[in-house]
Amino acid sequence: MPNLEEKLVSDWINDLFKRQQEYLPTLRTEPVSTRKTRLKKLKQWVLSHRPMIHRAMYDDFKKPSTEVDAIEVFHVLDEISCALANLDRWTKPKKVDAPITMLGTRSYVLAEPKGICLIMAPWNYPFNLSIGPLVSALAAGNSVIIKPSELTSNTSALIKKMCDDIFDDQVVAVCEGGIDVSQHLLKLPFDHIFFTGSPAIGKLVMKAAAENLTSVTLELGGKSPTIVTPSANLKDAAKRIAVAKFINNGQTCIAPDYVLVHESVKAKLIERLTEEVKNLFQDGDEPLEQSPHYARIVNEKHFARLSGMLEELVEKGARIHMGGRVNAADRFMHPVIVSDIPEEAQVMEHEIFGPILPILSYSNLATAILQINKRPKPLALYIFSSTRSEREQILKETSAGTVCINDCGIQFLNHNLPFGGVNNSGIGKSHGHYGFLAFSNEKPVMRQRSGFTSVSPLYPPYTRGAQKLLDWILKFI
Repeated sequence: MPNLEEKLVSDWINDLFKRQQEYLPTLRTEPVSTRKTRLKKLKQWVLSHRPMIHRAMYDDFKKPSTEVDAIEVFHVLDEISCALANLDRWTKPKKVDAPITMLGTRSYVLAEPKGICLIMAPWNYPFNLSIGPLVSALAAGNSVIIKPSELTSNTSALIKKMCDDIFDDQVVAVCEGGIDVSQHLLKLPFDHIFFTGSPAIGKLVMKAAAENLTSVTLELGGKSPTIVTPSANLKDAAKRIAVAKFINNGQTCIAPDYVLVHESVKAKLIERLTEEVKNLFQDGDEPLEQSPHYARIVNEKHFARLSGMLEELVEKGARIHMGGRVNAADRFMHPVIVSDIPEEAQVMEHEIFGPILPILSYSNLATAILQINKRPKPLALYIFSSTRSEREQILKETSAGTVCINDCGIQFLNHNLPFGGVNNSGIGKSHGHYGFLAFSNEKPVMRQRSGFTSVSPLYPPYTRGAQKLLDWILKFI
């Protein structure tokens, strides 16, 4: 039996969902200008409340304010600007050519709102990954319920305040809370669910969605590999790998999870990586623990998980080239660069999602590709090489949700590229027009002329003439 508090929460969610259902007919007939007005209000709120956003994310895990602006705020504002600039074109019916057998018809595809959408956001980039999908959902003309992560409670509270300030809850509402809230939401017949998180939870979301035949976009994760070939610019590679891996304390779904480097340049790459970590995150000779440029692990549970991974590496004789210092009270873990890793170690079995970077070596490109292909398909693949044949071989012989060559992570920031995984790393795409389509039903419409048409001769009763006509058509189709 649910307790009184759980019943009150479930009743409130049910009532909210019902009111959004009742408002859907109005929402569907609104002009595109109304969608734009909502997006403009959202943009203005974000711009005028940046210090509040900075503070919330610092309180959650000491995320530096510049990092918040660069990754969280920039992406949201960029998505809004992209939608505002293109919404008239995206919503315009797209004419479609008809085959000769359909002479006289007119066809087009119309992007219509899916309806009531659920956005389930993670804790690692709690503002970006809640509000980025919200922009796409609003651009497509939907109503939305956002379930932000309870692990970043300050940012979740800020998102609720923002949405309460801007939107009527018949259009956008925020449901804070834990697993019980998520489970209740997943029982409701949403028209689309957008989930960002781990593959394990993604499977549960997809299973729940199947009960209502709800479409899903799943942005998951996995062990995203980085290949560094002998032809790579090692200085560039080291800096860009270090930024993408250790920003946000490694808690990034598209962070390099492990590096496969050719044995001839392994030692040099490790040397460069240790130098770049100091250059990027330390202030002079001050200990990195005192740096204002380095975030923290989100909570004690994840800190314990990562500490266990590190302890196992030390116990099993892995070689630690940098790092190892931890402070449980502050949830601080120094960036770790490690090699000589046992294959059965946790860091090679599970997505790390923290500041531990395993370095593996390879002797030829085929063995590196084999290492990647024996694992589930990753969300991102990074290639550092100045040789075209190497890059083409890796692209042809591997599969990943996204690929970036000679950099890491920046593919997420290009709203003209689809972003998403494949199989274990996700289903569906987002960002820009792809995000708009994720929250839209592409409805095909065909208009037939009155009177005699090209298909009239094929109506029953079936005559010898109809059969001869079909025989002739089938020869040329």
